[in-house]
Amino acid sequence: MKIPNREYTPEFRELAVKRVRDGKSIGTVAKELDLVEQTLRNWVKAAEAGKPTGSSAGSKKVTAEEMELSRLRAENQRLKRECEILKKAAAYFAKDVL
Repeated sequence: MKIPNREYTPEFRELAVKRVRDGKSIGTVAKELDLVEQTLRNWVKAAEAGKPTGSSAGSKKVTAEEMELSRLRAENQRLKRECEILKKAAAYFAKDVL
C-alpha cells in the first residue's frame, strides 16, 4: 500500500531539523512528529548542505484550509468504510438470530 504524499510547512521542517540538531535521534524525532525517517534524514542533509528546508521546487503552497479539507475528506472515507463494516456485521448477526 502506497503512503500518500504529505505537504509540510517550512516552519515544521525547520522545527524537525532543529530537534535533530539539539541531540535527539532521527528515529525518535520521526516517531514524535509522525514522519518517515528517510524524509527527516533528507531534511537534515539539505539543511547541512545549506539548502532551504522549505517545500521542494515545483510544489505548490498548501493553505491551512486545504490541509483541513484533505484531512476531513480522509476521515469521511474512513468513517464510511467503518459504517459499511458495521452494516455487514449487523446483517450477519441478525441472520443468526432468526
